[in-house]
Parts: sequence; C-alpha cells; structure tokens
Amino acid sequence: MHPLVTLALLLVSALLESGGDALVRLGMQASAAWTRASLLIAGGLVLFAYGCLVNAAPWDFGRLLGVYVVFFFLVAQAIAWLAFGHTPPRAVWLGGAFIVLGGAIVAVN
Repeated sequence: MHPLVTLALLLVSALLESGGDALVRLGMQASAAWTRASLLIAGGLVLFAYGCLVNAAPWDFGRLLGVYVVFFFLVAQAIAWLAFGHTPPRAVWLGGAFIVLGGAIVAVN
C-alpha cells in the first residue's frame, strides 16, 4: 500500500475513533432521551466503522500503531477543544510531544 494512502487511512481511523467516542460522550451527557439515544447509536456506528476500517486494511497494524497513536492524540485533542471546550494543559502538550517523537521513531524504523 502506498505510504500516503496508509497515512490517510490512519488519519481517518483516528477521526472515526475519536469522533465516535465524542458522540458517545455527548450522548451520555444529553438530557433528552431522543438526543441521548441518537448520539449513542451514532457513536456506536462510527466506532463500528472505525473497527471495520482498521481491520480491513492490509497492513501490519502493530508496526503502524506508533504513527496511529500520533494521529489519535492530535485528533483527540482537537475534538476535546472544539466539542467540549477543553484546552489541554502544558503537561498534556509535553506528553504529546513525546508521543509525536515516538511515532516518528517508529515510522523511520
């Protein structure tokens, strides 16, 4: 598989996993029963799509996990900020820098 296609699939996977989790979280916080149920179902479907995408791609996911974790961290922080108004503290960004460094090491190897 072409490296750019692999990176795109990893990014989409991170978007689906983080987005599905955010939908479930919003559903658990919703007060109206219809909204709660809709968000929980949508979150479950998005997480199911994530699982299908990750497991259908012909890759050594164990080897690419380091790169995936970088995407997951960045997407999760963006969603936390945009959807929930959570600005990550400096300690999270410091830890994230180590995640990015680790992903770069795994990618180069």
